Amino acid sequence: MSAGSADHAALVLGIETSCDETAAAVVTREGRVLSSVVSSQVPIHARYGGVVPELASRNHLVQAPPVIAQAMAEAGIGLDALGAVAVTAGPGLAGCLLIGMQVGKSMAYARGVPLVPVDHIQAHVWAPFLSDARDAGAATRGLAYPYIALAVSGGHTSLLKVDGPGVSTTLGATMDDAAGECFDKIAKLMGLPYPGGAHIDRLAKIGDATRFDLPRPLAHKGLDFSFSGLKTAARLAWAAASAGLDEGPALDAVRADLAASAQAAIVDVLVDKAFLACRETGIARLVAAGGVACNEGLRARLADKAPRRKIAVHVAPARYCSDNAAMVGGLGAALWQGGAGLTGRELTRAGIYVTSRRAVYAAVGGAAKAGARARGEAR
Repeated sequence: MSAGSADHAALVLGIETSCDETAAAVVTREGRVLSSVVSSQVPIHARYGGVVPELASRNHLVQAPPVIAQAMAEAGIGLDALGAVAVTAGPGLAGCLLIGMQVGKSMAYARGVPLVPVDHIQAHVWAPFLSDARDAGAATRGLAYPYIALAVSGGHTSLLKVDGPGVSTTLGATMDDAAGECFDKIAKLMGLPYPGGAHIDRLAKIGDATRFDLPRPLAHKGLDFSFSGLKTAARLAWAAASAGLDEGPALDAVRADLAASAQAAIVDVLVDKAFLACRETGIARLVAAGGVACNEGLRARLADKAPRRKIAVHVAPARYCSDNAAMVGGLGAALWQGGAGLTGRELTRAGIYVTSRRAVYAAVGGAAKAGARARGEAR
């Protein structure tokens, strides 16, 4: 879509800096993505095997201006075309969130447009509603509220009942580690590069998933998750199987088999609990969202089991599963249409939160009404 064909008064700038991606996007009120730019920090953090919060926040400070400028340029608009600014308020890393929030507040205040704080997890589970020139909107065909959402990434793993944009009830969540973190830590112990999830997914295709009998934590115990024990089991399996082996085909085979076994264990738990949530609520619509939703093994298992369970599964394209600002701008646009948005003194008081919690924002049209619409994940 060209900038000339878009209603500029209906455009929203989305800003995302919750972890190690600096992202900006321009989205219409209807959730159509005009531009989406993501600056990755993987090269910065790879040497440490994980995200270093201070380095991440400093890099956001450097990258935010050019990333936003690129998003505006790719959308073919200027600042005067924006109707609102949406920014991730949490959860995430404190220093990282502060950079995005301050940039968003400054831009919204300077332009005299509303600021819409957005919950990161709520944005992930809204992402299938995005559309673009590459037909991302195909993910939402047949999707309607309410639906069950499996939100799974490096920092979050939860099951939500979603009743509207930004309105959800938490049905279950991880009691310790996130699924994505489990992928990355198992990859790290095997000497695979950071981030390890993609490498686990690649090796799982050639490995023997039956070689290592890894646990399925809390497999038949409600809708909460636990992955710390699985990490320990994988570490012990790796230590035993790799003992005395030098780099070579034999050790490569151990890596592939452990990758396949670990991925099978994680995917089994995620899929079984997601379908259990659908069954217990009587809702036959399931959204898989977050960075781990890029995992091909997870996507394949959902696609294989869904028809037998008579559940419609919706997954956004991979570019909108990993952290991005299009999902922030899209959910922000939906909330803005519902009356959310901070201006004046309320805008200057907007803050961040680092852990998942109920977030209520005063908004244009009445604090109580907008708060009910903008109420986020309750944990």
